[in-house]
Amino acid sequence: MDIGFTSEQEELRAVLRAFLDDHADRRGLLDSDTCHDAKLWRRMATEIGVQGLAVPEEYGGAGFGAAEMCVVFEELGRALAGAPMLATAGLAAAALLACGDEDAKAEFLPGIADGSTIATLALVEAEGAWETDAVHTRARRSDGGHVIDGAKYFVLDGVLADLVLVTVRTEEGTALFAVSGDAAGLVRRAHEAVDPTRGMARLDFASVPARLLSSDPSVVETALDQARIALAAEQAGGAQWCLETAVAYAKTRHQFGRPIGSFQAVKHRCADMMVAVEAARSAAYLAALTAHDNADELAIAATSAQICCSRAYTEVAAGTIQIHGGIGFTWEHDAHLYYKRAKTDELLFGSPDWHRDRLARLTGIAPPKTIEGGVSA
Repeated sequence: MDIGFTSEQEELRAVLRAFLDDHADRRGLLDSDTCHDAKLWRRMATEIGVQGLAVPEEYGGAGFGAAEMCVVFEELGRALAGAPMLATAGLAAAALLACGDEDAKAEFLPGIADGSTIATLALVEAEGAWETDAVHTRARRSDGGHVIDGAKYFVLDGVLADLVLVTVRTEEGTALFAVSGDAAGLVRRAHEAVDPTRGMARLDFASVPARLLSSDPSVVETALDQARIALAAEQAGGAQWCLETAVAYAKTRHQFGRPIGSFQAVKHRCADMMVAVEAARSAAYLAALTAHDNADELAIAATSAQICCSRAYTEVAAGTIQIHGGIGFTWEHDAHLYYKRAKTDELLFGSPDWHRDRLARLTGIAPPKTIEGGVSA
């Protein structure tokens, strides 16, 4: 399907795909405690400048838009690359750009742009909710500044991060703080996860020094929605790899003297998978191109993309395993890595049911959610 990419976007895709085909080693992540390929990350920065594509030029980036970032995340998802892009560029950079703290932008964004800073955003707590309303970690004043106490779970690349943006509860409400990855009182432990290719961590804060970035909870909501669109593109890319792999196998694997792709059950399954992949790509790019700066449009677009792309990735990854038969269930084949990524991505930034409920509220199908002290979308 032709979504209408520019020649520059097509060139970016071709360069990045060739680079990842040559240098990304998804199997190598299985032996890594952090699910991070440091050499790949450095080369992404020095040879292509991927990390700074969406960072404005005044902060050392290239100043490209959402469509280019979708191309990047789609290719990273296709390669299952061990790079903390979703945490750094998808979440943290988006939050910094939305926070309104010009000094923080000038201090942190150049490091993100040149690849020297790995950053993340810590939101989820023991309840497992990707919502600012569910934050209980506290910030309190101390010696003229702030310190944080509490715990965060499922922090993307939390063990690696040089910079951690933390959502906390203050006397005034929900706020966003910046914490150094090596701050005193911060303890980081990797989560054991179903997906062995994406690092997550638990972060414990005990009087950790922190810098206030914003007291506006919409900053975090905006960053989450932009990250959901990036994740949707990544899911579409992973689904594309699964489709290509399944079709190639169906053409070459013979049974009863003919390719298995000639049997109706297999070729119809492949056709259904193709439709799912095309729908996922369309949803991801439509969200990126239509959200703009309107918060309501962004929320609807991001949630819609997540509903579509999560379902598509899971279904296509499962179909790839089934088409491969016995070999698809083995540790040696990469199909299980994509299926595990698809299943964990379903819950990242909100479960499928949570996204459906949210979309129903945002579009007026269901009434707004009532929270303590008021109403929330």
